[in-house]
Amino acid sequence: MARYRIDPARSRVAIEATSSLHPIHSETDGLEGWLELDVDGSGRLVTDTVPRAHLELPVDRLRSGNPMEDRELRRRIDARRFPTIIGELVAMEALGADGRYRVRGDVTFKGVTRAREDEMTVAADGDGGLRLQGSSVFDIREFGMEPPRILFVKVAPHVTVTVDIVARKEE
Repeated sequence: MARYRIDPARSRVAIEATSSLHPIHSETDGLEGWLELDVDGSGRLVTDTVPRAHLELPVDRLRSGNPMEDRELRRRIDARRFPTIIGELVAMEALGADGRYRVRGDVTFKGVTRAREDEMTVAADGDGGLRLQGSSVFDIREFGMEPPRILFVKVAPHVTVTVDIVARKEE
C-alpha cells in the first residue's frame, strides 16, 4: 500500500454558510495529514485493500474576511480547547468508472466525533500524486455548537464543507 502526504500549501478547505444578512464564506489552506491506498496503472483506486487516511485542519486558519465573525466563530468553537478538526477515513467504494467514490469516515469537531458518508472524486495527477475533491453538508448542532448570532445577524446551522486535496507519494 502506498503512502501519500497531503500538501498543505496546495490543498484547500472551503466552508459556506448562510445568515439572515449575507452568505458567509471561508477558505483556507493548511490541511495536513496522509493517505494510505493503492492506485492501479490507470490511476484508479484498488478497492480490495482497505484505504486509510488521517486529516487535520487547525481551526485558527479559518477566516471569513470579517474579524467580528472570525472572533465569534473561534469563541463558539472553543478554539483553545479544540484547536483542530480531524478526519479519519474508514472506507471507500467505487461508484463507477469515472473516479467517483463513496467515502465513509469520522469527523471530530469540538471534541465530538460523528460518522460521515458522501461522494468524492479521486484522480491521479500525472506526477505520481493524487487529487481528491468532495463536498458534504454538516449540521453544526450535531457537534454541540449552536449557530452564532452576531448582533442582529443569525447564522443557519447547516454548512457546506468542500475539500480539494493534493497529495504526493512518499518515497
